[in-house]
Amino acid sequence: MFTGIITDIGEVAVVEPVPGGLRARIRSAYDLAGVALGASIACDGVCLTVTDKAAGGGSGGGWFAVDVSGETVSRSTLGGWAPGRRVNLERSLKVGDELGGHIVSGHVDGVGEVVEARPDGESTRVVIAAPAALAGFIAPKGSIAVDGASLTVNEVEDGAEGGFGGGPGGGARFGVNLIPHTRRWTTFADMAPGRRVNLEIDVLARYVARLKEVAGGG
Repeated sequence: MFTGIITDIGEVAVVEPVPGGLRARIRSAYDLAGVALGASIACDGVCLTVTDKAAGGGSGGGWFAVDVSGETVSRSTLGGWAPGRRVNLERSLKVGDELGGHIVSGHVDGVGEVVEARPDGESTRVVIAAPAALAGFIAPKGSIAVDGASLTVNEVEDGAEGGFGGGPGGGARFGVNLIPHTRRWTTFADMAPGRRVNLEIDVLARYVARLKEVAGGG
């Protein structure tokens, strides 16, 4: 379980295909001596298991390795990883930690695409096209995880022409604002149109939709 508050920007060092998925090694500033094998780290919003690691010595940091299944590759942007790619990282939530963002599971629901990124005062205004299957779960003033970062939805345009993943009129577009702090401490400093991003809907929206379905209301 995570909160969507990014705590490190890692860098992909090695990516190699393996049967049914891929294996990657990620450089990180985390004190990896304190990260157990089998621990969970959210990488661009995807919960992955640490399978190997090496601490970085007295200066801290080092690298950790993860295995990515074919299912995860098909539902996320991780299939496009290459050496040098910067990655949002968050270690799993501990009991007693501050819940600074919102409840994030690390289970990506789909991939969106940035269609607009422009200055808005000191912030950056970003519009993201989401797949049609996720449109009903995105609400103004609600929460969404974008590449693992907890963001507040400003507005939603349903049935937007060219809705990503849904054909013309088949998806939705939503807007978020990136404040300077968020841009500095995430990979969003280079946010630009055409960038594909991992999306995770609010877990509360997921359960409300399921309850309505079971009750016959959806």
